[in-house]
Amino acid sequence: MDYYIGIDIGTTSTKAVAFSTTGSVLAQHSIAYPITHPQKNQCEQNPNEILKAVINCLNTIALQLRQDNPVLISFSAAMHSLLLMDKKNNPLTNCIIWADNRASELAVQFKETAEGKKFYQASGVPIHAMSPFCKLCWFKEKEPVLFYNTSKFIGIKEFIFHRLFEKYIIDTAIASATGLLNTNLLEWDHPILTYTGVDETKLSTIVATTHIEYLTIDKTNELHKSLVAFKQTAFVIGSSDGALANLGSGATVKGSMAVTIGTSSAVRVVTKQPITDAGMRTFCYHLHGDQYITGGASNNGAIVLQWLKEKILQNDLSYQQFVNMAKTIAPGSDGLLLLPYLLGERAPLWNSDARAVWWNLSIEHNTAHLVRAALEAIVYNTYSIAKILMEKTTVSIIYASGGFTDSEFWVQLLADLFNLPVIVSEIKESAAFGAIILGLQALQITAVFDLSEEKKYYPNPINHAIYLRQCNKMERLYELVKAEF
Repeated sequence: MDYYIGIDIGTTSTKAVAFSTTGSVLAQHSIAYPITHPQKNQCEQNPNEILKAVINCLNTIALQLRQDNPVLISFSAAMHSLLLMDKKNNPLTNCIIWADNRASELAVQFKETAEGKKFYQASGVPIHAMSPFCKLCWFKEKEPVLFYNTSKFIGIKEFIFHRLFEKYIIDTAIASATGLLNTNLLEWDHPILTYTGVDETKLSTIVATTHIEYLTIDKTNELHKSLVAFKQTAFVIGSSDGALANLGSGATVKGSMAVTIGTSSAVRVVTKQPITDAGMRTFCYHLHGDQYITGGASNNGAIVLQWLKEKILQNDLSYQQFVNMAKTIAPGSDGLLLLPYLLGERAPLWNSDARAVWWNLSIEHNTAHLVRAALEAIVYNTYSIAKILMEKTTVSIIYASGGFTDSEFWVQLLADLFNLPVIVSEIKESAAFGAIILGLQALQITAVFDLSEEKKYYPNPINHAIYLRQCNKMERLYELVKAEF
């Protein structure tokens, strides 16, 4: 039997999902890896650990489906990572991820300049510490010897593809999130490269999201030997996790909006042309073909809940039990509010210095209040992003994806705040499924997926009014305290 693998290289783990030709999940496997913080404001990962996770996930799937035929492997990956490589193709740095804020001071200064605004309009990437563009400028200024000794500046998917195929290639979707690509032309932007001091030869070759590679098995290569089960499998480079979450969840039709809450969170709509914002409040990245995604990403998704559970409350409950504690508290958390900016913030604030603040905490509040206030705050933040997008487009339905969809309570909270119906697909790993859709296009395979009915949540207007008041209050509170960060 033929099957397809979608592999999602995420911030906290890599997940591989095997789908049948009718779209049912046959097998899946995930492997987690840590984020290190070598210095203040720095967030890094070991690229070899991620590579190992990718290989092990693929091999686990192959072992589970040893009698079947893997037709394709298509890739999704987190955006904004940066790796510096030497002339022998070895890493000079760890993989610096989107949450890294070492370039925040530089970004704040450059954002208000004429060049900063011009570069944003060309690339669609806000001037912010998350951006590889800003990270490169930081290395040029703070680590010039390392910067000028670098042979290639790449991201994590490029690292993995180079290890597999000995080629430096980057898909247009990941490239569009670097801040170095002209989003209108889908080419490296020469004025931006000139400013950063990066020659185009030090960047990967841009390819379409449907680009295909095949393994040339070298039995002396330990990596190749471990992937012998895939010697006839098409490796499709794929797109970014955000773009593929839209594609995989179905949020590509007019009037739809995707909301993803995982470690971080994001709100996105699909457009037919690049769209930027005069206030630099939103991003615009390439998805595939003539499709783009415009939206905003927050640093502070379910990681806020993880922080509260593991570092503050330190309890032994499962995450489902932990979230369910919030059900005992009324909407609005009896006035308790959390500004959830543990990791600084991208959209809607674009302030790397922002931090978390509890407000209106009183002796009447208990653990369940803290949990509910955290869940509400994460959703309030997504709504603050969505409002910006809804200034330019009419939204009639939300497609939800990410780990938070495991909680019906949390999804209902989203529907109530947005005051819109929310659809959750049967397929939880929407980025992996989106990668499969793209992979099938690459191989020109027409698939008919027999998916079960999606679950739909309808808003409660009474709860909507309560949440909206709290959300507006959270936005006002941030404006009052932001000068103190």
